[in-house]
Amino acid sequence: MTTGKKVGSIIAVLVVILLIAICYYRYFFVFGEGVKAGELNYVVKKGYIFKTYEGKLIQSGVRSKQAGTLQNNEFEFSIANKEIADKMMANSGKFYELHYKEYKNTLPWRGFSVYVVDSILITKDLPQ
Repeated sequence: MTTGKKVGSIIAVLVVILLIAICYYRYFFVFGEGVKAGELNYVVKKGYIFKTYEGKLIQSGVRSKQAGTLQNNEFEFSIANKEIADKMMANSGKFYELHYKEYKNTLPWRGFSVYVVDSILITKDLPQ
């Protein structure tokens, strides 16, 4: 093997490793983890090719910039697996504490949101 071919092979391997590292960082690296709490608004299954579960949680009681008013914050998320989605669909309108992972970008089979719920911590009825 000539010196030119060796250098070319080394550069090709380094480029492939760099591309793999960039793809991992953008699509699989967990950028953040946390818990969100609020009233479950909805959970739906949607998508053209990859059917994923998407949901919305309403977090209320957050102070607004204007005095004397309240502002609702909405947390839109994708759901990691069918069992969690089915449980949430059966109990829509209840109070939930959800554990989620935040990624840098979405993948078609993972959902439309960078926030992916992977577990339910607490479910309880809202006070009337």
